[in-house]
Amino acid sequence: MSHPFETLTPDLVLDAVESIGFLSDARVLALNSYENRVYQVGIEGAEPLIAKFYRPDRWSDAAILEEHSFTAELAECEVPVVAPLVHNGETLFEHSGFRFTLFPRRGGRAPEPGNLDQLYRLGQLLGRLHGVGATRPFEHREALAVDNFGHASLNTLLEGNFIPKSLLPAFESVARDLLKRVEAIYASTPHQVIRLHGDCHPGNMMCRDEVFHIVDLDDCRTGPAVQDLWMMLAGERHERLGQLAELMDGYNEFHDFDPRELALIEPLRALRLLHYSAWLARRWDDPAFPRSFPWFGQERYWGDQILALREQMAALDEEPLKLF
Repeated sequence: MSHPFETLTPDLVLDAVESIGFLSDARVLALNSYENRVYQVGIEGAEPLIAKFYRPDRWSDAAILEEHSFTAELAECEVPVVAPLVHNGETLFEHSGFRFTLFPRRGGRAPEPGNLDQLYRLGQLLGRLHGVGATRPFEHREALAVDNFGHASLNTLLEGNFIPKSLLPAFESVARDLLKRVEAIYASTPHQVIRLHGDCHPGNMMCRDEVFHIVDLDDCRTGPAVQDLWMMLAGERHERLGQLAELMDGYNEFHDFDPRELALIEPLRALRLLHYSAWLARRWDDPAFPRSFPWFGQERYWGDQILALREQMAALDEEPLKLF
């Protein structure tokens, strides 16, 4: 059985964009995206648009529109974010069974790892984002929790015959032990859940003309504020401590951070490790995934994952990062 995205041809992309009133110049450029499909579409007499086609059956219409509403709310508060275009009062469109959204094109560069000046400015931007995010909850977006990112991810991997039988006992054992420790730390760590970007890696914080802006809120969800912060840190512990200080100096100008949440950094990293493997497994019927991730399912990959989970177990026993 073919995957739905296989029918998303360049002609269909052009037809979709033109179906809501734009006139294309017939130029279509596929951009790097796996979860959804994203294209740059040339427009006659105007700047190109970015057309994002949502993966079928992933989000409800209500959840997608809540993402759009959150992005618009950020933009109204002058938080630099790439928001969906509003056309005839709508942001979500449908064509030939595909839901899609249009964005203005915004280029830029990702932050430089460890750049302290940039981390200060990124902290300011994330503080502004969370200042808006903390004002009210999501109604239709899921939360980041141990159950869905941890236990559900592990169940997907164990039930899907992705792990070689020779490595299955070791993987299951370390994963279950890891989740027990993550649950214990979560339960003992006070934290407030707010609306987040959710997938705030450096590639989603783009710099253009010396101004950072936020892109791709497709994974926005409810969770602890530190989820949007920890992926900004890189390097050895002493380097991350210096980076954290700069990040927090900027962040606290716009939103108060509870330093007790720093104890959740390594548990959140553990959940991301499991969730990433489960994401690949859940998308394996999409032909783009075996082509792009051919190493998934190979014995070497799972041996490396067992080692990574064991290292992460050790990281959970280390003293959390602190602010000084």
